[in-house]
Amino acid sequence: MTIKRKTLLAGFAAAFASTAAVAGMVQPAPVDVDLTTFFAGGDMLSARYAPNKNEFIGCGVRKFDDGAGGAIAFGFCQAEDADGERAFCNTDNEDLLDAIEASADYGYVTFTWDEKTGQCTRIGFSNQSFYVPPKVGSNL
Repeated sequence: MTIKRKTLLAGFAAAFASTAAVAGMVQPAPVDVDLTTFFAGGDMLSARYAPNKNEFIGCGVRKFDDGAGGAIAFGFCQAEDADGERAFCNTDNEDLLDAIEASADYGYVTFTWDEKTGQCTRIGFSNQSFYVPPKVGSNL
């Protein structure tokens, strides 16, 4: 067999081996809390299955009947990284509440906050296939 043909066959073998072993891109994003820049981010799946008991990240909205035909709403985001650095912010800003309510399972969460007031200043979510857990029974 010629060197050119061996190289070509080796290239095909490597290509097939790499595609057979991986079922789509996976991008773990462990939780990071930065108390200097007032930023927290990470994906929920990485936090849930972190090799420590500290990591978590997420946001939520609470709505209450105000007794006058309306509702009172507030939202919050919270996170803790592997080093135990913890962040929390809250908001009643309607646009930020909409951002929280638009989130989905297994997404990447990011938020920033005002150091003095504890108010959320930015909330973002990224829901992409590489944050979704592998299918049950896979070896990923």
